Amino acid sequence: MNYEKTYSLKLLAIFLFISFISQAQVSTIFNGVKFDESLLDIQKKISMISNDVRLIKIATPSFPLSKNKEEHLIASMVKLKNGIIDKVVFTFADDKLCYIQAKGNVIKGLNSNRKGEVKTYLDYQVYTSDLLFINIKKDVAWLLTPESVHPNLFTWDNPYLSTNNSTEIKYNPSVKIPSFIKMGGNIDVLMPLLKNNSTFIEVQKLEETDSITKTQINCFGIEYAGFPRKFEARFENSKLNMVWILTGKGEENRIREKLTEEYGSAVFINDSWEVFNNWTVLLRKDKPEILLLTKELGLMYKKQYSK
Repeated sequence: MNYEKTYSLKLLAIFLFISFISQAQVSTIFNGVKFDESLLDIQKKISMISNDVRLIKIATPSFPLSKNKEEHLIASMVKLKNGIIDKVVFTFADDKLCYIQAKGNVIKGLNSNRKGEVKTYLDYQVYTSDLLFINIKKDVAWLLTPESVHPNLFTWDNPYLSTNNSTEIKYNPSVKIPSFIKMGGNIDVLMPLLKNNSTFIEVQKLEETDSITKTQINCFGIEYAGFPRKFEARFENSKLNMVWILTGKGEENRIREKLTEEYGSAVFINDSWEVFNNWTVLLRKDKPEILLLTKELGLMYKKQYSK
């Protein structure tokens, strides 16, 4: 599609570094643990520095990076060089470590004497060389891979970290457009609805000329297709004309199946897109996302691709 997402300069500055993640720096924190290592290998390393380790296996994967298998290794009282972390969860997608979240004493345990450039995004301190995100107010930290940064997993609190309950968490599996997403609606009307249905929001002014004003409302924590998502609601001249929903590549087949069940077979398919619901719901494949469009904008793209 002849459309390129526009980001604020601040957001670009934070995430341009994601292809330069250093595995060596990650491995110095948790007894040599590295991303992409197997559950068995990491379980051995973490057991050596923790008081207690328990494993949660998910029967029906919902984690965005998991294709067929999702597991969470929860470690308590994890002894690090700079202090003891209360709890750490290591999340595995198809037997590869792809996400780490830590809670309790993270400032001392992870942040002490840390070198490298630090940026600020929302309530997070971001250590660019490590893909380390720290929420100072909540005393919570995330270590991510480039793949887990894309769906903004630093805004997701792993529910197995905060409870001793091993019961599988069920999120809303529906791919219906949420009722509070009124395509074509006015920003003043939709703002309170988006805010009330999100964990938190961020407003970005993207572009303004004599004839056009573009605003993006980033809505975090909206459940869609089985996981809490970031919704990027785009307004042109105060009217909602598109919404990007960030997903993970591992769940593409699951989402495709849900979209097909809800809307029927795709009406258009190419290498980058699969189009549903008369060009108003699109599955993006070159980058894992869902795109919602107004009927008018959907018809414009339909005409373009029907030539």
